[in-house]
Amino acid sequence: MLQKLHGVVLYVVKYSDKSNIAHIYTEQDGQVSFLIPAVRRSRKSAVNPVLFRPFSLVEIEADIRLKSGLHPIREARIWYPLDSLPYHPYKMGISMFLAEFLYRTLQEEDGNASLFAYLVNSIRWLDACGRDFSNFHLVFLLRLTRFLGFYPNLDDYVSGCCFDLLNACFVDGTPSHGLFLSAEESSRIINLMRMNYETMRLFVMSRNERNRCLDVIVAYYRLHLPAFPELKSLSVLKELYG
Repeated sequence: MLQKLHGVVLYVVKYSDKSNIAHIYTEQDGQVSFLIPAVRRSRKSAVNPVLFRPFSLVEIEADIRLKSGLHPIREARIWYPLDSLPYHPYKMGISMFLAEFLYRTLQEEDGNASLFAYLVNSIRWLDACGRDFSNFHLVFLLRLTRFLGFYPNLDDYVSGCCFDLLNACFVDGTPSHGLFLSAEESSRIINLMRMNYETMRLFVMSRNERNRCLDVIVAYYRLHLPAFPELKSLSVLKELYG
């Protein structure tokens, strides 16, 4: 059955010499796998593979087959054009990393209109931002945990306490399981949680501090999503900000 869908492109992998698989997060059905041509067959082709870059916002018409995990795309176009994100090297690095992160994280998620709106609004904000977006990926990932069910509980924070990574809360003393942050690093979690896209420019961090925050966030996700794999784009992002 042909359906029109809006989606966020996450990840594209080779399927055969003639076809690729595009993993797209859609508002209606969550992450869905679509079959697209590996190269554009002609100028009149209704599906141009160039459209399927990380974080592209696309409108597609696809043949949704209920008993199949792969759905052929019949037509594709840009739904919301991005002016800077596909061409700015730092924004490209962030989008590649976050798109791969979402591909690995949202595989079991169903359609979620609020999550879809968060993704689209975040992408549009990054595209429009002219400067001071170095902390964008940190804010994005921490706020994403609201939709996944393990947003840190900030209610019990007092100066000098530790953040329990396993139970997602602040505690007085050190947990016996050993999965916690020191009091100094726990205070940084509070600062990170206070950031939003508009205010994150006010929180100045060195390269090492930013990378350490990223390592902690990735480790936090791995604790709560045990099947979470290594990310190819993580090292690329760190080198880019080096």
